[in-house]
Amino acid sequence: MQSTRESRQAAAFDHIGARYDEAFPHKEGQILAGEWLLARLAPGSAVLDLGCGTGLPTAAQLAGAGHRVTGVDYSAEMVRLARENVPRGEFRQIDLCDVEGEYDAVIAFFLLLMYPLEEFPAALARMHRLVRPGGLFCLSMVEADLDDHPLAFLGEEVRVSALLRDELRDEVTAAGFAIEEEQVLSYAPASTQAVPEVQLFLSCRRP
Repeated sequence: MQSTRESRQAAAFDHIGARYDEAFPHKEGQILAGEWLLARLAPGSAVLDLGCGTGLPTAAQLAGAGHRVTGVDYSAEMVRLARENVPRGEFRQIDLCDVEGEYDAVIAFFLLLMYPLEEFPAALARMHRLVRPGGLFCLSMVEADLDDHPLAFLGEEVRVSALLRDELRDEVTAAGFAIEEEQVLSYAPASTQAVPEVQLFLSCRRP
């Protein structure tokens, strides 16, 4: 069940729709993290893409390699686009709190941005439970010092939170993940409605 806050966030991304991929067309960090997963996953692995967005590039990258990809997002429009872009995947409109099961790998690219900082530990704990022991976890975040901050994003207002890299590492390891690889990328969006940002990618394993 979505809270009022989550419903507003979902409505914003419903309106953003395909403009998200137009503003962020390259997504080099996500592709590299996907390649990290592909080098380690057994054939036909079960992969969960949390906050899957339009399905591009990550769900498409993994489904195209033969993995069983389930994508979830609380935006109905994003789920519709993902189904259109990645017909081999399974996509559902659902909140993280309602996701169940156990997966060989879980991906959460920029999902934590949507939560207040006080909810980060619980959200990461839920992600940890969704990864089978020995499984893989990939997380990305924009590096900043923000907590539930209103932000004009592609013509819509969203509320975002973010951490500096050392704080993010601490949160991820406290949740029980072992960080195996880290990338820090400077990213310049194609749209003038989105500002340049530093993106953090952590590739992890659940021991």
